[in-house]
Amino acid sequence: MARVSTVVCIIMTLLLGGCATTGDMTPLEKRQSILAMKNEVLSDLYKLKPDVKSQISRAPGYAVFSNANVNIVLASFGGGQGVVRNNLSGKYTYMKMGEVGVGVGLGAKDFRLVFIFHTNDAMDRFVESGWALGAQADAAAKADDKGAAVGGEVTVDNMTIYQLTETGLALQATVKGTKYWKDDELN
Repeated sequence: MARVSTVVCIIMTLLLGGCATTGDMTPLEKRQSILAMKNEVLSDLYKLKPDVKSQISRAPGYAVFSNANVNIVLASFGGGQGVVRNNLSGKYTYMKMGEVGVGVGLGAKDFRLVFIFHTNDAMDRFVESGWALGAQADAAAKADDKGAAVGGEVTVDNMTIYQLTETGLALQATVKGTKYWKDDELN
């Protein structure tokens, strides 16, 4: 029983640490932090998949999100923040995300999502509605540049989505709902 409570404490620490990155910042500082995260994630993705740079430049828009996720036995919880960039207008829309799921697993992970919108309608639906329902199966054991994580790429509803794991230790198979919504404080 002591092992389980130790694992739960570690997981909660990782989750809370990931969510606290912009807690005491001003709205301007939060926007700058999110844009810096976006730039870093895109740089990392371009190193892994150089062709994505041209996909993003040709697309009507894209989004980049940072997410911390915890899975404890039969439940999964996560949250994060990000930004959508409309390539046609140059406008940024700052957004939040939250997710809840059920399934089997244990662990915590900090990961990034990149959405490439292939149509204006897909981008507008995402910004205005933001719901996503999906299944996830993954394994991650990564800290800094050490370890490995199985991430992926999927194309659905005129969007291509890439997932990059930053850090974490997780083995999970879940069905989850994710909600993306505009951040009223930052827009």
